[in-house]
Amino acid sequence: MDVDELYGLPLERFTPERNALARELRKSGERERAAEVAALRKPSVAAWAVNQLVRTQRRGLGELFDAGTALRAAHDAVLAGRGDGSSLRAAVEAERVAAEALAGAARGLLTSDGHELSPTILERVSDTLHAAALDDEAREQVREGRLERELRHVGLGMMAAASGAAPAPAPKKRAEERRADEERAAARVVEREARRRLERAERAATVASERRDRAAAALSEAEAELVDAEAERDEAEAGLREAERALGD
Repeated sequence: MDVDELYGLPLERFTPERNALARELRKSGERERAAEVAALRKPSVAAWAVNQLVRTQRRGLGELFDAGTALRAAHDAVLAGRGDGSSLRAAVEAERVAAEALAGAARGLLTSDGHELSPTILERVSDTLHAAALDDEAREQVREGRLERELRHVGLGMMAAASGAAPAPAPKKRAEERRADEERAAARVVEREARRRLERAERAATVASERRDRAAAALSEAEAELVDAEAERDEAEAGLREAERALGD
């Protein structure tokens, strides 16, 4: 067992296997490495799911990274006055499709108690995939397959600063107007992506609310059954006492 293998294990096995590996390293005299292994944090469920995708969906992950690189290039081209809104929209759609394909694969994963990943967890998986597509540092973290916590999606509006792209000078009014049109097109793309994320979050909230309502109904039913059972018990106890008195008489 090595560190890479730890992050590929079922989530419930991470902690015991990590501790066993740390003990083995201490026994062999590698105390510094043992301390490093013992300090490894158990991944969150979303991070664990992404780690599994890295190990099982390499082709899809490569397609996501390629789509993210193309999207950043299209976005930088628009900001520099060389691109157009249609190319940017196509690049956004390609990145979205690649990320959703991977998120769809994550739906087949099960938690340690055998349940499917919740909509909230899948949303965090999706955010992490978008972050890996659009940000170099996030991409390297995901590529290693050792995530401990999910990552946040870097929006297109923040990408210009991250990529270092500077707007091209526009000395003429016509060029300024063209640039403004392209920036509005980019803003519309960002707005649509934000709206999709909001819709997914609202669906997740609806599912959670329905689950809460079902749980509340089940609790109410259980409480009613408890009241009936206690009443039946009290009645049985009273009957027993009466029978005991009759025997005594």
